[in-house]
Amino acid sequence: MRPGEDAAAVARRLGEAHERFVTRRTGVAGGDAADADGDAQSDGDVRAVVLESWERSRRSGVDPEATGASLALTGADLREYRSAHPLSTMLPVVRRLLVEDAVDSGLLVAISDSLGRLLWVEGDASMRDRAADMAFAEGADWSEATIGTNAPGTSLALDHCVQLFGAEHFARPARRWSCAAAPVHDPATGAILGSIDITGGMRVAAPEVLTLVRATVAAAEAELRLHAVAGGGAEQPGAPSVDGGLATFPGADAPAARRLRVLGRDRPTLRHAGGELRLSPRHAEILVLLTEYPDGMGAEQLAVQLDERSLDSVTVRAEMSRLRRVLGVDTVASRPYRLTGEVLTDVMAVRGALGRGDVAGALRLYRGPVLPDSLAPGVSDVRDSVDARMREAVLRSGDPSLVQRWATTSSGRDDQAVWQSLVAAFPVGSPAFVQAKAHADLLERRFGRAATRLQRPRA
Repeated sequence: MRPGEDAAAVARRLGEAHERFVTRRTGVAGGDAADADGDAQSDGDVRAVVLESWERSRRSGVDPEATGASLALTGADLREYRSAHPLSTMLPVVRRLLVEDAVDSGLLVAISDSLGRLLWVEGDASMRDRAADMAFAEGADWSEATIGTNAPGTSLALDHCVQLFGAEHFARPARRWSCAAAPVHDPATGAILGSIDITGGMRVAAPEVLTLVRATVAAAEAELRLHAVAGGGAEQPGAPSVDGGLATFPGADAPAARRLRVLGRDRPTLRHAGGELRLSPRHAEILVLLTEYPDGMGAEQLAVQLDERSLDSVTVRAEMSRLRRVLGVDTVASRPYRLTGEVLTDVMAVRGALGRGDVAGALRLYRGPVLPDSLAPGVSDVRDSVDARMREAVLRSGDPSLVQRWATTSSGRDDQAVWQSLVAAFPVGSPAFVQAKAHADLLERRFGRAATRLQRPRA
């Protein structure tokens, strides 16, 4: 939902589109199943990401009239499973960033496992009671294959953040709700651990809610990494070291090694044996995503990561052809799309420094957010994750000089918690204290005191 949109009109159009979709596929009311696919693909009232999810829901045999989800875990089994689950370690972060405010805001916060089973559902008590009518409750299976299009389940199916306006849900009981969810990954392996979801009324469909969910996931993944390090997790063999602002790996000096710079506002570049190539914004976005998914991405997945609203797989294939013409035909393999040979990035360098606990080194390497002007959802996820890890490491360091350096970056300039940390660190009355206090007061007047919690993760 965008500002100024008529929610009732949008819901009505989506409801009619859903009715057309269901009747054409069931053959009722004179529907012709033979031409259903073409009609569905041309239905301009439904976003591509939603329509494709409806298709998957239909193929999975989901009943659009289903009354609710089924309970997959109950009682002692649920309690034992939750206590041993890796996501239990991030609960304090999620509760601090989301649940504390949801209690008084008519919202629910749900955390699922990788199979879509809800492990924790917390927030407004009256909303929990209402949601229980459709079994949106702890232990219930809300995977897309079981209950159809819904934010927690569909985000896991796509491995991508998803926001749904009520009438975009596949099962009718869920269409009274709106939701936004994003998957949580194991920082060490990249495997999906589960999802974090906000569910509630129409206002959950506002764009800023998805931004809040993404930021919370980034903070949660940072907490998971810190927990692993605190638990004695050793650095993996072949972990990156810092060299000239980029990560280097064994064999990185070979002629085939390529280095991608995407941090900060300088034009992104790819350095290789033949020289340095300046990249277009779209080509830089694609390369960032392919370095984040070394096992490859299909055209549909890449389309969603680049623009979940309007990009289709045909456009992606055309863009990949142009990228090959720029980089060389042997640089990107197909089915799925993946990079051939090693591509090292300045993002890897920052992560490597943070992984070794070298916060000062990470700050030296951090030249700004990842492709700061990019609106691609997948790039936004990478950008939010890097910034959240940097912020968390700086604040946990307790070093005022590092906090002060972070406060001068575009990511720290308007961060109330960072400036309040500086106020607490400097002697009262000192020039540094006066400067920090003045800026902290300015941010409080501009955003209000509650913005410390809602705008950015707290240390």
